[in-house]
Amino acid sequence: MYCNACGKNIPDDANLCAYCGRSVGYHATQKRLMRPRVGRKIAGVCAGFANYFDLDATLVRLVWLVIVIFGGTGLLAYIIGWIVMPEEPQALPVPAGYPATNT
Repeated sequence: MYCNACGKNIPDDANLCAYCGRSVGYHATQKRLMRPRVGRKIAGVCAGFANYFDLDATLVRLVWLVIVIFGGTGLLAYIIGWIVMPEEPQALPVPAGYPATNT
């Protein structure tokens, strides 16, 4: 099997490419556009888009800043994204003594 991102030959049962670190296996879960709780600067809109499109969050923030400065509609789009995009569900810790499951 070959990695779609870097083109290197990788084992057939690999989930991640050993060369570039990208995910290469089949994923049954579908990506959702959500604002993350960790790693956001203001509201997490740029970080959410970066996670969804598998890009660097700094690059998305810089592009968004250029759109705000030169285009003018970027600020309105950010506010709409803040309102429309759902926040990532909060991960709660497992209580002590709770039986662990391997599912």
